Parts: sequence; structure tokens; C-alpha cells
Amino acid sequence: MKELPKNVVLEVEHLKKLFPVFEKGILFSHQTGSIHACDNVSFKVEKGKTLGLVGESGSGKTTLAKTILYLFHPTSGQVFFEGIDVFKTFRSKNKQDILSLRRKMQYIFQDPYSSLNPRMTVADIIMEPYQIHRHIPKKEWPIRMYELLRLVGLEDYHSERYPHEFSGGQRQRVCIARALAVEPEFLIADEPVSSLDVSIRAQILNLLGDLQSKFNLTYIYISHDLSTVRHICDEVAVMYLGRIVELAEVNELFESPRHPYTKALISAVPTSKPGQKSNRIILPGEVPSPINPPLYCRFYPRCKYHIPICKKKDPKLEEILNKHYVSCFRGKEKLD
Repeated sequence: MKELPKNVVLEVEHLKKLFPVFEKGILFSHQTGSIHACDNVSFKVEKGKTLGLVGESGSGKTTLAKTILYLFHPTSGQVFFEGIDVFKTFRSKNKQDILSLRRKMQYIFQDPYSSLNPRMTVADIIMEPYQIHRHIPKKEWPIRMYELLRLVGLEDYHSERYPHEFSGGQRQRVCIARALAVEPEFLIADEPVSSLDVSIRAQILNLLGDLQSKFNLTYIYISHDLSTVRHICDEVAVMYLGRIVELAEVNELFESPRHPYTKALISAVPTSKPGQKSNRIILPGEVPSPINPPLYCRFYPRCKYHIPICKKKDPKLEEILNKHYVSCFRGKEKLD
């Protein structure tokens, strides 16, 4: 057990996840390199709060989230949940300890259709966690299942239907109900509204907010949509090429971004006023290869604010203001 700071429920320390790259030979395959999907990431999440993870596709958001829950085995680093060493618990192969930890930490996947078994009814899907964890008496399973359906905005008769008989928004509600079946304390929502119509997104986001208020849940919310991030999150971590480049409270980050990459992301958010001119920042070049990332600043090839030291040293994530962390040599300056 590790004693975490007050109100902190999750702490990630120097987490790294590399995926080996192999090349086929005449007889055998041999490793030629590694994809640095998640590279030396550290942060904390307070109880009852929501941390947003944003960044381009391929920046490592989903890999980071799945590694935290040990769905991907980490290369190195540590994760502590309520003082419990997550990786040590899963490696111990103690079934009771693993199930106990799994009940506290759940995942809501991006695609609700592919994450649901098409051969199972909604009732079977929601009650499957009860069969695995056995944390409530069997006679209460149907009662709890109907309670969860109503909680997420579905009707009792939906329990006998199959996933293909629902709309995308309804399927995501089923996924949320399944995650809540084990009464978790911490949820990772991996782009839960990205595949839904705009009119349905607000309903799902409001549902997540209501559930958080009712059960004091802690979230990590992954999204490309910065508008929803600003609406639902308390803090935001910006990822680029496997690393967090900026971390701050949501209003501080949107009103006073300090990293050039964060400024470019925020500039791409559509304006709410028709005819208002957008000052979008178009980044030159492309993201460097995650197989062979630069040993200096990873954003240097695309940054117009770079200085000589940017190509000599790798900047560390440092606190420049209260709870505002930036990985940039010019982070203390307000760049135009």
C-alpha cells in the first residue's frame, strides 16, 4: 500500500508502454524496433473529479488508458489506485484481489456495438458481471439489472432485446449500465460519444455527469472534441507522441494555454457564432515516427516558437503556475 496525497484516488508514475516491431526473415522474425505508444507519463486524479485526455489520433490516449487498467501489460512504471499497486495486484494472480480491484475500475469503450456480444440479450450482458464477481446474491440479479436499465434511461422491456436492435446512443447506455453493474469507483470513458449523432451526445454526457454526482465517481474522459472536454472535465491533459505536454485545470488550459501544441488544438475548436472569423493555427509537417521519436523536444519539427535548446534537450513536464504543468522550454512565456 502507498499513502496517496489527500483526495487523490489514482496516481500514475513514469508509465511506459512499448509495442515491439518485427520484421519477417526467411525462417524467423526479428525485432527491429519499438513503438513508443506511451512514454514516461505521470499524473494524479482526485476523487470525484474528471480528467480529460486530448490529442491527435495516435498520441497514445487509449494505450495509456488501457495500460492503467492492465488491459495492456506495461513496459515499466507504476499505477496506484487508492494506495493499491495495480500492476503488482494483477501480476500476483490472486483471483480475489484481482476481482476486487476490477470491480473498482471499469472501462467504457469507444464503439458500443463491437464491445457488446451480439448473441447475448441486454439482460445477459448486464448480469454477466454478477456471474463473474458474485458480489450480490443471485436472487437480486434481475432486480439490480432492471434498476440499472432505468438508471441509464432505458425501459424494462429493453432487457430482452439484442444489441443490433438498438440505436448507437441506446447501445452506449447499455455499456454504461454494464460498467456500473459492479458498483465501480473509477471509470475510463474512451471517446464514448464520438460515434454518436450530435443530438445524442449531450444526452450521454449529461448522463455521465448525473451518475458522477449521484455515486461520486471519478472519470478519465478521452476525446477529440474539446468542446465536450470543456463541458465535462475538471482538469485536462494534452498528449503528443506518447507524452503529456500540458496539464492544467480546464478553464486555465483553455483561457491560457502555454504549449504551442495546445494552442493549435484549441484554435481548431469551431466557433459558436456564425460568421465569426477563426484564427486557426495550421501546424506544418507531420508527427514524427513513434518508432524512432526525437531525443530532443518531440514537437520541435512542427513548432514555430522553437529556440536552440529545443533541439538539444528533452523538456520535462514542470509546474509553471499553480496546478499548471507544461513540457516546454518557453512554457513560462505567453506565446502569441
